Amino acid sequence: MSIFTIITILIVLSAVFAFINTKFLKLPFTIGLMIIAIAFTLGITALGKINHFFIDEAELLIQSIDFETALLDIMLSFLLFAGALHTKLDALKTLKAPIAAFATIGVVLSTFLVGSMMYVVFQVFGHEISYIYCLLFGALISPTDPIAVLGILKDANAPKKLEVKIVGESLFNDGVGVVVFLVIFKIAQQGIEAVSASEVGLLFLEEVVGGITLGLVTGWLTFQVTKVIDHYETEVIITLALVMGLSGLAHLLHVSGPLAVVVAGIFIGNKSPKIAWSETTHNYVDKFWELIDVLLNAILFVLIGLELLIISAKEEYLIYGLVAIPIALIARFLSLAGPVSIFEKKLDFIPKTNLLMTWGGIRGGISIALALSLETQMERELFLTVTYVIVVFSIIGQGLTIGPLVKKF
Repeated sequence: MSIFTIITILIVLSAVFAFINTKFLKLPFTIGLMIIAIAFTLGITALGKINHFFIDEAELLIQSIDFETALLDIMLSFLLFAGALHTKLDALKTLKAPIAAFATIGVVLSTFLVGSMMYVVFQVFGHEISYIYCLLFGALISPTDPIAVLGILKDANAPKKLEVKIVGESLFNDGVGVVVFLVIFKIAQQGIEAVSASEVGLLFLEEVVGGITLGLVTGWLTFQVTKVIDHYETEVIITLALVMGLSGLAHLLHVSGPLAVVVAGIFIGNKSPKIAWSETTHNYVDKFWELIDVLLNAILFVLIGLELLIISAKEEYLIYGLVAIPIALIARFLSLAGPVSIFEKKLDFIPKTNLLMTWGGIRGGISIALALSLETQMERELFLTVTYVIVVFSIIGQGLTIGPLVKKF
C-alpha cells in the first residue's frame, strides 16, 4: 500500500470511530476510539473466518505500517510538543525535584522490579527465559505514556497538583525510559562484558543532558525569531518547522529527541505568549497544535486497536499478560514510594498521592513500539502480547476509573 492510501484509511477510520464515540458511546476521546478500534478488529477477524478477503486486507494494512517508526520517529515529537506547549513552568518549578526523581530513579527501580518479578513468574510456570530479557520488558513497560496520560487526565478533572506531577513525570520519563531500554538492549545483544559503566554514563549524558540542552537552545532561538515578527501564519509554520527540524537534528546528534521537544515546547509555551506573540498568534498556535494533538491521538489509538491483528492469541501468553498487570502496578507503586515519602510533607501533596499516581500512570503506544523493536530471540512475540494486554487494561481499565478514584480521595 502507498503511504497516501495508508494515511487515508487511518484518517477515515479515525473520523468514523470519533463520530460513533461522540454520538453514541460518549466515552473519553482516546479510550472510546481504542475500544471501537478493538471491536472493529474483532469484527474483521470474525468476517475473515467467513471470507478471507477481509482479514487479508486488514493484515496488509497493518503490515504496511511500521508502528515503531511511525510513533517513535514521527508522531511522538508532535504529540509531546502539543502537550508541553500547555504545561505551565511555575507549577513544574515547584515540583521539579519529585518529578525528576519519579522520571529517573522511579523508572530505573521499576525496570528492575518488573523484570525480577516477571522472571520469578516465568520460573514458577516452567518457562525458560533469560533474566536480561525480563529486564528489557521491565524497561519498556515502566515509562508512562505522556500521550495517553495527557488525553485521559483532561477528562478526569484531576486536581492541578496531581495532574502536574503525573503529566510532568510522563513528559520526561519516556526519554529516560528509552535510554534505559537502549542500554539493556545492548547488553542483551552483546553481553554484559561489552558494556562498561562509563559507556552507560556517557550514553545517559549524551541522550538526556544533550536532549535538554538542544531543546533549550532551539526553543530560545525560535522565541527570538518570533519576537521580531507579528504574522500568525508565519509563526505557526515556525513552530511546525521547529518540531520537525528538532527531531531530525536530535537523531543526527544522537541525543534524546523526545526530551528536546518537551523542553523546547515548555520554553516556548511559557515565554512566547507573554513576550513574543500577539493575542491572535497565541490563539492560532494554540488551536493549530490542539488540532494536531487530537488528530494524531485519534490515529494513534486507532492504530493501537488495529495492532490486535498481529498479537499472538496463545493462551499461555495471555495468562502471562494478565499476571503482569498487577506486577506492573505493584512495581510502579513501590518505585514511587521513596520519592513520595521524601517530598509529600515539604510540598503538601494531596492525600493518597502514591496510589493516584500509580493508577494514573497509563501505559500506551510507546511501550508497544519498544516491544515491536525487540529481536525474535528476545522473546519478542511473548513480550509483545504481554505488553498489549497491559496497555489495553491500562488505557481502558485505569483510564475509565481514574476520575472516580480521584473524586473518592
